[in-house]
Amino acid sequence: MNTLGFDAAPEDTRVVVAMSGGVDSSVTAALLKDQGYDVVGITLQLYDHGAAVQRKGACCAGQDIHDARRVAEAIGIPHYVLDYESRFKDSVMEEFADSYLRGETPVPCVRCNQTVKFRDLLETAEDLGAVALATGHYIRREGGLDNARLYRGKNSIKDQSYFLFATTQEQANYLRFPLGGLSKDETRALADKYNLAVAAKPESQDICFVPNGNYASVIERIRPGAGVEGDIVDLHGTVLGRHSGIINYTIGQRRGLGIATGSPLYVVRLDPERNRVVVGPAEALLVSRVSLREMNWIGDEPLGMDGTEVMVKVRSTQEPMKATVFGAADNWAEVHLDEPEAGVSPGQACVMYDGDRLLGGGWIAGTEAPITL
Repeated sequence: MNTLGFDAAPEDTRVVVAMSGGVDSSVTAALLKDQGYDVVGITLQLYDHGAAVQRKGACCAGQDIHDARRVAEAIGIPHYVLDYESRFKDSVMEEFADSYLRGETPVPCVRCNQTVKFRDLLETAEDLGAVALATGHYIRREGGLDNARLYRGKNSIKDQSYFLFATTQEQANYLRFPLGGLSKDETRALADKYNLAVAAKPESQDICFVPNGNYASVIERIRPGAGVEGDIVDLHGTVLGRHSGIINYTIGQRRGLGIATGSPLYVVRLDPERNRVVVGPAEALLVSRVSLREMNWIGDEPLGMDGTEVMVKVRSTQEPMKATVFGAADNWAEVHLDEPEAGVSPGQACVMYDGDRLLGGGWIAGTEAPITL
């Protein structure tokens, strides 16, 4: 059996690698080519890259497509660039803008994996006769061809399992993640070994279609007139000031409110129906219960209605914490956190684990505070 778990020899095993032009996906392609696999590289052009051609740290546009092509030529694999711009706009960018208008804080990278990459690109890989789609994500896959299990990346700092919670069992069976057991330093060492031109390329920091991190300008372009002014109010509804549009604010924000009081105030809630930004003290940010929509479960046992103890992450950068999840009826669930957590925002993901194993998760639809202030 070869290293990807197939009976055929590597040279008889075609694998498509999603190449973004960064070091991770480039090393993935080079590593599999070095192991003898029949590798095909595919890069997706996902948006109008005019504003990003000269930017470092963006993916799937301009320079990054050029970098992916150079790597493919250097390691001797066929490479194709597919125009998925309209799919990306419909499935990711418009949802991103609408989520902000609903007073949420979206995670477009999850939507991109959920739709464009692990749905559309996976189908393309199958059409090319590939038996697997490999990516540069730092997540581990174990199990056989039809019972794959997903685990956090070996290096917790680079673990990207949070962004893959919406992966279905069928997709997990087809996907491969050769870097899941490596650290970033080990990946860069491999890039040097293979003499890849992108070995020292910096990591992407911003969302690929948001130049300079200016979310509001992108939302205004997609949904003109989105930045409507309104009131900033306290927990009792008293008007304290004016805001420049709820799309400019996020849960937990303290700076840039433009109001002066005797104690620090934070954005604790966004009220799109009344176009209000609600502020309060730090303790008002605490959340003890989280309701979820679009639940995806890839654990072995069905999610029970009477309470299942899990570990959860409600943001990508935190360590998992103890919680109990109730039900999954009609793709909904409720999570009770063992310890209240601050700054949990609708639109983000609540991702569930059993130890290091990824069980799935859902999108945060609402939150409940442990106390009433």
